[in-house]
Amino acid sequence: MLHVEDLHAYYGHSHILQGVSLSVQAGEIVALLGRNGSGRSTTAKAIMGLVAWRGTLQWRGQSLAGLLPHEIAQRGLGYVPEGREVFAALTVAQNLLLGQKKQNKKAPAPAWCLEDMYQLFPQLRQRQHTRAGVLSGGEKTRLSLAMLVVSSANVLLLDETTNNLDPARRLEIL
Repeated sequence: MLHVEDLHAYYGHSHILQGVSLSVQAGEIVALLGRNGSGRSTTAKAIMGLVAWRGTLQWRGQSLAGLLPHEIAQRGLGYVPEGREVFAALTVAQNLLLGQKKQNKKAPAPAWCLEDMYQLFPQLRQRQHTRAGVLSGGEKTRLSLAMLVVSSANVLLLDETTNNLDPARRLEIL
């Protein structure tokens, strides 16, 4: 499904990633492990088109070169950045609605709905009318994960996703 070969990524003139290769097949779980500064986040950002890169990035046999981040997301790759970015001025419910893919008559029904997210993360139901900007770090983490899951992405790129979660919730997610 996802094929990365000889990936190099840059922040300005700084050459950060040098020759990363990996492949992810349907149903696989792949973890990038390493200490701070080893390039895990930059790898995810390059795959999503958020940093300059060169090499080979293919999704389902098609190159991702030249695509904008939203075009990559529309193809089925989803990303939760380390900062758990949510739309602070919008409510929890509004954030979840933004996460849903736009439906058309020919597309199958999404695998996950808002009610599923409230079942998975009961705290989000309790806070559904609360602006996301005032949520705790753990609540923002749950919301960003729920937004990704409800998007029905085929590949989930999770960057330090269990930060700010209590140990029981970390085990649930992992």
